[in-house]
Amino acid sequence: MTTWSEFTAQAPEIANIFTRRHRATGNLCMLATLRADGSPRISPVEPRVFEDMLVIAGMPGTTKFKDLARDPRFCLHTATVDTMVGDGDAKLFGTVTDLPDKEVHRRFAQALFEENGFDIRGEEFDHFFVADLTSASTVEIVNDKLHITIWKPGEGERVVER
Repeated sequence: MTTWSEFTAQAPEIANIFTRRHRATGNLCMLATLRADGSPRISPVEPRVFEDMLVIAGMPGTTKFKDLARDPRFCLHTATVDTMVGDGDAKLFGTVTDLPDKEVHRRFAQALFEENGFDIRGEEFDHFFVADLTSASTVEIVNDKLHITIWKPGEGERVVER
């Protein structure tokens, strides 16, 4: 599994753009999953980096989490409204593992409460997904050129310019 610190060490530019865009949108990203019939689903989600894990958790019983429980593949895209991607955008690809550790859940809920006052302490998670990143990319404009930065584990980042 690629931890968050491994990802940021191997793909610092992509991690920087993802983190910047993630913060700029109040942690909002768009999550792509696969429905039972194989068609795509796009849903808003607020992933968090917690204890070196990229966590995708949220409201119980949602279809996006049912999708991930059935097929763990996902794409996470930073939300953007800028068609010229002046601040860049990022996509993370991978699979999730459902982590059933109640102590981790407790610490996560406490950290969330301390961060923004959202109180889910004492509540049960039906799913607590931890991402294993298998690739990532960003798009940004640099000197009037489109820069696409691509990463795969063990390969480092490479830039395609258009």
